[in-house]
Amino acid sequence: MAAETEDLSPHLPSYLEEDLLPAEHSDAPFEQYLAAVSPRGRTMLLPALLEAQRRYNYISSDTATQIGRSLNVPLADVTGVIEFYSMLTTEPTARSVIRVCVSPVCTMFGSHDVAKSLVHALGTTLGEPTADGEYFVEEVQCLGLCERAPAVLVGERPIGQTTPDVIAELIKRPPDPPSGLIRTGTRLLTSRLGKISPTNLDDYQNSEGLLGLKEALALSPIEVIEKIRSSGLMGRGGAAFPTGIKWESAAKASGESKYIICNADESEPGTFKDRTLMEEDPFSILEGLLIAGYAVGATIGYFYIRGEYPRAQQIVGEAIDTLRKTGLLGKGILGRDFNFDIEVRSGGGAYICGEETALFESIEGKRGFPRIKPPFPTTSGLFGMPTVINNVETFANVPLILRIGPEEYRKFGTDKSPGPRLFCISGDVFMPGLFEITEPLTLKDLIFKHAGGAKMGRKIQAVLLGGAAGKFVPPDQLDVRLTFEDTRAAGLSLGSGVVMVFDETRDLRQVLLDLGHFFAHESCGKCYPCQLGTQRQLEVLERLATGTLIPGDRERLNDVGWTMTDASLCGLGQTAALAVLSAIEHWPQMFE
Repeated sequence: MAAETEDLSPHLPSYLEEDLLPAEHSDAPFEQYLAAVSPRGRTMLLPALLEAQRRYNYISSDTATQIGRSLNVPLADVTGVIEFYSMLTTEPTARSVIRVCVSPVCTMFGSHDVAKSLVHALGTTLGEPTADGEYFVEEVQCLGLCERAPAVLVGERPIGQTTPDVIAELIKRPPDPPSGLIRTGTRLLTSRLGKISPTNLDDYQNSEGLLGLKEALALSPIEVIEKIRSSGLMGRGGAAFPTGIKWESAAKASGESKYIICNADESEPGTFKDRTLMEEDPFSILEGLLIAGYAVGATIGYFYIRGEYPRAQQIVGEAIDTLRKTGLLGKGILGRDFNFDIEVRSGGGAYICGEETALFESIEGKRGFPRIKPPFPTTSGLFGMPTVINNVETFANVPLILRIGPEEYRKFGTDKSPGPRLFCISGDVFMPGLFEITEPLTLKDLIFKHAGGAKMGRKIQAVLLGGAAGKFVPPDQLDVRLTFEDTRAAGLSLGSGVVMVFDETRDLRQVLLDLGHFFAHESCGKCYPCQLGTQRQLEVLERLATGTLIPGDRERLNDVGWTMTDASLCGLGQTAALAVLSAIEHWPQMFE
């Protein structure tokens, strides 16, 4: 069902209402903050709740009531939103929340031991604040720091490669520097990473930045869309939908407003490419949004970044401010009749909000439940208006296409999978990190020739391709080429570009249990196949991990898995069992 159409006046870009958006994290009284955002109504509900959480370390009933009255949102709805997002709490936490990642890669490198050492050193327990109210330790799902496992987020400071014996220094350590990039072939999307100051616009322009936007503005919107179509760019968020077709549909749709959304809610265990691009080359993504806005006739853009990426939010926010100050956002961009502005929105700790329609609901101030499709976002998306939503890597490709042209772009990759592609490699390899692929390459070559293969001469037991929602690949099937067409023919998926490597010493039963916990925790509960299926799947995987399987458990996993795959409302439930089903296929003896 389409979202209810609302009065769009509260959603105008900041260049039309200069005093609409107060500076986030300001020291002004909370009442003043609420007064500033109240004209925008319900769409500011999640930002207001996150701001209250930051100020008070929790959201009391009085604060919830205050926010509801200010934004004209019923208290029941405010409470429902608070309960939906894991980063919002109704009980006091602490001035500094320490989040320990327990995704599969972090777990196998000892994150549970890190959490135990932390609470012991601080004299507390998981989920309880220290006596002085200074620290609060919790185990959370993926932090997007998989290449530096085990990872911890101390307040807003990301720290990787933690161990129990450095706990005393951990809390005082500075945040980790940006991820190192491992070169793989020609650097296109990653050409600036590590070479420029991320928020220095001069650096960006001196490295061919904004050439794509200038080329686009010299063309008509329909000509820009045709260039994107002829480039063959497929969405890089997992669904692989043709970007040009999506833009064309939104351009042709009618509506009072049109929106461009960058989906940066990168929460898939094993994925960190979008974070790296945001932290090291934000202008390239923003340039992609600007081009999209011009092409489809939109004036408003939202950059939705997951709450666990505070550093990315800060850098992207600074880059947006720079573009505004230099006239590259706002009215009359580059002297053309083109008005466009972008606003950063933070997620609240919900993997489901990576699903496009759930993300719309989140921006609109509701729980992040996915919508039934059709209607599709290009005709009825955010606030019921035509909307283009692409992920970070997809937008980063757009300026490149306009700058070098579709024909040159198609020289990279393959005919059916054109252009460069980013892969995140983590786990038991010598060189985990971000890899850019610009020519056909097999999974085996990526792991052994570029990531150095397994550590300490060990053998590879399994590779999880595509992320938590992907499938396992056994060591004798690593010759598959990393293209859309080759992986599809092999019954696999590139997904979000995740490659998790597990050597022969790892217990795959524990890996499956971690995946089961992830999906059971992240299921939004809107549809029963996923809500109940992820719980039943987890129960069997717990028995598997403890060696207490009962007769019929393998059949139960198959039945539950295929039911979720066939009957769930959105991609979360439809893919929640793929890794388990592939494990049953490749290692049936494990489930006996």
